Amino acid sequence: MRRRLKARVTSMDSAKIYNSYDIIGDIAVIKVPNDDIESAKKAAETIMKLYPSKVKAVFMQTSAVQGDFRVRQLKFLAGENRTFTVYKEHGCLFKVDIERCYLSPRLLFEHQRISSLVTQGEVVVNMFSGVGCFSILIAKASGSKVYSIDVNPTAYECMQENVRLNCVFDCVVPLLGDSKEIIHSQLQGVANRVLMPLPELALEYLPYALMALKPFGGWIHYFDFQHAAKGEDPVEKTRQKVVVCLDALGVSYSFGCSRVIRSIGPCWYQTVLDICVSGLPSKFL
Repeated sequence: MRRRLKARVTSMDSAKIYNSYDIIGDIAVIKVPNDDIESAKKAAETIMKLYPSKVKAVFMQTSAVQGDFRVRQLKFLAGENRTFTVYKEHGCLFKVDIERCYLSPRLLFEHQRISSLVTQGEVVVNMFSGVGCFSILIAKASGSKVYSIDVNPTAYECMQENVRLNCVFDCVVPLLGDSKEIIHSQLQGVANRVLMPLPELALEYLPYALMALKPFGGWIHYFDFQHAAKGEDPVEKTRQKVVVCLDALGVSYSFGCSRVIRSIGPCWYQTVLDICVSGLPSKFL
């Protein structure tokens, strides 16, 4: 892919395109420096020729993932002009509208890692579930009950369809709305484990993750975006930010696995902390 792109666009652009494209189902999404439409079209043609039986459409991402619904702006480049596709991961199927929902194939390892930690009989609250990747993979792996929350109506509709596609009706409960409000009104004290896969809101929503845990505590999987200059540890910077919040709330806790998931830009990283909560103050009970 890199070699073919280099023959058609500048070497700098070819490297950046190669490192920043995703294939979701049968749709490729590319990022092109400075939104150079000519380079984008050449890259789209190259991808379509390289994966003729796999890629049916190519889009260029023209904005960051943003807003409460976690969506990005896309420009159609080649193939079939549609944004619905079916993405396959770890034996599960996920219907997704890539323009109106968030799904990242770059979380494939993290989906598997967390689903492998859940044991049968646990109750899980997924505060930002999107189309249901974490939720459905957990249900398939353990048969555990998962309350799967998202505020985006399109993601919620896809999640409902994905529950049917993967036959996890008895395990996954799709819920539409703000997880703060849903936890406060319906899910206080129910969970052994809480997922927070929305870095932009994780710190703000952390008290509600605690509220969802059972009185004896449990696990919180906390995702973040962290800036770290040369010589700084992005995981440690994330940990210190969370420590300040948890100490202020009077929570007893320890950290399990803490890791960098991926680089998302110069000196920027996506991180995850596994937080074991062993004691909750009375205000959360």
